[in-house]
Amino acid sequence: MNAILTSDLPAVQYTIWPGDLHGHRFYVKLRIENPNPSGQMLQMPAWIPGSYLIRDFSKQIESLEAYTLSEPHQKLTLDRINNDQWCLPKIAGPVEVLATVYAFDSSVRAAFLDSERAFFNASSLCLSVLGQEDLPCALILVPPGDASASHWTVETGLRSVKVDTQGYGFYLAKDYADLLDHPVAMGQFQIAHWNVNGAAHSMAIQGCIHEVDLKRLAVDLKAICTCTINLFEPKTKQAPFKNYLFLVNAVFSGYGGLEHRNSTALLCHRDQIPQINTALDETSYREFLGLCSHEYFHAWLVKRIQPKAFQPYQLDRRNHTRLLWLFEGFTSYYDDLQLLRSQRIDLQTYLKLVANNWNGILRSPGRQKQSLADSSYDAWTKYYQADENTPNAVVSYYGKGALVALGLDLKIREFTLNHLSLDDLMRLIWQRHGVTLDGIAEDGLDALILALLGSGFTKIWSGFKSRYIFGVEDLPIQKWLNPRFISVKIKTQSALERIKLQLGIRHSEVNGWIKVTHVLDGGALQAAGLAPGDLLASINGQRITSNRWDKVLGSLTEGQFFVLSFYRDDLEHECMASLEKSQMPTQYELVPTE
Repeated sequence: MNAILTSDLPAVQYTIWPGDLHGHRFYVKLRIENPNPSGQMLQMPAWIPGSYLIRDFSKQIESLEAYTLSEPHQKLTLDRINNDQWCLPKIAGPVEVLATVYAFDSSVRAAFLDSERAFFNASSLCLSVLGQEDLPCALILVPPGDASASHWTVETGLRSVKVDTQGYGFYLAKDYADLLDHPVAMGQFQIAHWNVNGAAHSMAIQGCIHEVDLKRLAVDLKAICTCTINLFEPKTKQAPFKNYLFLVNAVFSGYGGLEHRNSTALLCHRDQIPQINTALDETSYREFLGLCSHEYFHAWLVKRIQPKAFQPYQLDRRNHTRLLWLFEGFTSYYDDLQLLRSQRIDLQTYLKLVANNWNGILRSPGRQKQSLADSSYDAWTKYYQADENTPNAVVSYYGKGALVALGLDLKIREFTLNHLSLDDLMRLIWQRHGVTLDGIAEDGLDALILALLGSGFTKIWSGFKSRYIFGVEDLPIQKWLNPRFISVKIKTQSALERIKLQLGIRHSEVNGWIKVTHVLDGGALQAAGLAPGDLLASINGQRITSNRWDKVLGSLTEGQFFVLSFYRDDLEHECMASLEKSQMPTQYELVPTE
């Protein structure tokens, strides 16, 4: 690999190799051809775009050393400025910085290394050269020295320049931000390929025990991707990228995704992936397709259409915007809608997904306290740092944001007699702010809606925004849906389901005990005095365990008083509680009209 490191390469070069598989350590060499002679500053990102939480990636750096490359070679002193910044001394000529970085985070947001696979986002491994972030960057990937990993190959959406048959070698990023926007995976993969109007797509999967049904994946994902491309570009039918890569890590337990400009990193359960001669839970597979649809949609909305507050990303601090309800909420609306439009699910299934989201929001007391705009702004400290009181204080900008998208879609269709829809607004946003990469101001949607729908819709939009985005009112979806096509009904629930809603708690199992994790405002057990962390012991003298929970609750009736025994800090307590119908939030179901 040393032959690649020539003066012809960019002035900023990163060499990364998975050097210690069992110790979970990457080795990173940063070569700076022209450091600032007054003292070059280096900085590790504090967070990764798309995941709005300060993560302090610098905490995983185990060692950091710097050397001159000119004769005579000298070891340089790195001054620590703060937890994620260092300064090189005043020096002329190229320098090299060597870092050892611990990597054992199996999420899609950081870096991971063991004897089975390697994965990283450059934001977890690569120091930025302050003042030179706009320069092209070289990335040189070196194969692991461990013989057990000699068969590993590389998968990434980053532009390759000179690589071997396994994918190791020289890649080029147009700048530091571009480097951070291309995750890299190494290991063994099962790969599906498909093409959409000249854009090459692939899904590289790690972690599945059995042979993956690549043909089914390719057919389903091609339909979804085609549908999304056609939504934004109905005339040209061209994607804003030449290739797109889904990087999938299939595990026993885990779920999530992170968007990038021409790729996405996904985490899912193994049983969500279709495998040959293996039973597949179609509901779980549908959930996986929804995740793929969501992250793929982000290639337009978030990665190209962005809030002005994110241009550029400031990776050393929180970047606040009140628009996450638009960027994540509208994406959440379209992820399932695209499954319907691509005929991966039927209308009945789609309406059930919409109703599930709607009911989930209605069960969250926080929706009555926090607006969507505030939820977006506070994502850094409230949504991404959830605690036992989160359901009582926070509304999801994903879930309620999707309801806002549905509501706005219905209002646009009603106003224009179905001549226009939210699709037309999305295409206008794409042309004005995606193609041009001109970020949306915090109030920028106002002008777009005016341009699309005229002044006659302005009053409707103003009231809609003040009530449901900057206010805390529930969206009256039941009033806006056309009963000619979709019937809205009060959901019929069993007695046991109603009792569970009236109790107003969320819980987990700990060694057979029912442990309270959340106590919801307005619920029967909050009124009785329960708190998060309590262990439930008995109801009316009947012992409660995880196996007996439903049976004991089934002995209760609405309006009944009952005695609850529980433990808090190993001390036994007893309280009286009652079940009242008023404590139960209304739940709905959506049914296609015959």
